[in-house]
Amino acid sequence: MTPSLAAARRVVVKIGSALIVDPTTAAPRDAWLAGIAADIAALSARGVQVIVVSSGAISLARQKLQLTALKLRLEEKQAAAAVGQIRLAQAWSDALSAKSLTAAQLLITLEDTEDRRRYLNARATLSTLLGLGCIPVINENDSVATAEIRFGDNDRLAARVAEMVQADVLILLSDIDGLYTADPRSNPAAEHIPVVAAITTEIDAMGGEPPPGYSSGGMRTKLVAARIATQSGVAMAIALGHRPNPLAAIEAGAPCTWFLPAPEGRSARKNWIAGHLAPQGALTIDDGAARALAKGSSLLPAGITAVSGSFERGDAVDVLSLTGTRLARGLAAYSSTDAAILAGHRSEDIESLLGFRGRDEMIHRDDLVLL
Repeated sequence: MTPSLAAARRVVVKIGSALIVDPTTAAPRDAWLAGIAADIAALSARGVQVIVVSSGAISLARQKLQLTALKLRLEEKQAAAAVGQIRLAQAWSDALSAKSLTAAQLLITLEDTEDRRRYLNARATLSTLLGLGCIPVINENDSVATAEIRFGDNDRLAARVAEMVQADVLILLSDIDGLYTADPRSNPAAEHIPVVAAITTEIDAMGGEPPPGYSSGGMRTKLVAARIATQSGVAMAIALGHRPNPLAAIEAGAPCTWFLPAPEGRSARKNWIAGHLAPQGALTIDDGAARALAKGSSLLPAGITAVSGSFERGDAVDVLSLTGTRLARGLAAYSSTDAAILAGHRSEDIESLLGFRGRDEMIHRDDLVLL
C-alpha cells in the first residue's frame, strides 16, 4: 500500500534553497512561503504535527556579503550562515504567523544526532515544541560546524530528524517530481518511478551527479536520505516544490516518488539499544512498575526501589525486578546521582527534589526495550 499524507500524524518537510530564495533578488520568495504555510496550517488544523527542515540561510546572505562564487570556503559559508539564519528565521516566522502558527528555530549539527545526550536533548525539545503547537524550523548549524562534522546537505539532516522524532512521513520538496530511470533533463526516454519498495544498487545508480549552482544536494543525496528514513520505518516522498501549495498537491495526487518504509524499521533503534549499548548501571523496580512496563508504559521514578552503577543522562541501563531478573534495557533520562534522589518519588516532585523540572519519566517507552 502506497503511503500518503492523509494518514500521517507526524510529518517532516524538507525545503531546499532554490524554493526559498528568489535567485534574482536573493530575497525570500514570500508568495511561495505563504502557500506552503497554508499547507502546514491545513495539516495542523487536523492534528498533524509538522516539522520543517529549511535550507536557504547561506543563499539569503550571499548577495549581501558579495559571496557570489559557486563554491565557498567553509569560513565563508559560516559567515553567510550567521547572517542568513536571521533572515531565514524571520521569513518563516512571518509566513507562519500569518496563518496563526508559531515558528521555532533550531540549529542542529551532525554531532547533535550522533551523541546520545545531545540526541535526547534535541528530541525532547522537538517533542515539547510540537506538544505546544509550534512549527519547528530546523537548519544545519553551519555557523559553528566544522567540515568534519557537517551533514553538508539538508536532505540527510531531514532524514535524521525524521528518524529522531519517529515521523510517519518525510517529504523532500525538490525541483523534480521524483525519481526517474535516468536524468530527464538529458534523456527524454527517462521514466518516472512512482514507488520504490527497496533501495537496490539499481536504484542507487539512478542518483546521478548533483546539479551545478548553489545547491549541495541533488538526487544522490536524496537517495541517501531515503535509505536513512526507510530503514527507520519512515515513508519518504520526493515531490515537486516549484508550485503553489506543494503539500496540498501531493495530497491531491500530484506525481511524486514514494519510498516505502522497511517493515522492520521501527524496531531498528530498539535493537541497537538492546544489543549494542553496554549498560552503565541498573534500576531495580517494584512489581507494579514491572506490570506497567509489560503493558507498554514508560518507567516512572515512583516505581524505582534501588539505583546501582554510575551513569549519565542518555546512558544505557538495565531494569531489574525485585528478584534481580533483567526485565528491560533503556536510555536513562537522569544521571545515577539524580536517579537515586528521585527513586520512589512521584514525577510531580522532580522539581522540588532536583531544583529543576526534567522529564516525567526515568526511561521513556521509546527508549526502552523489554528483554
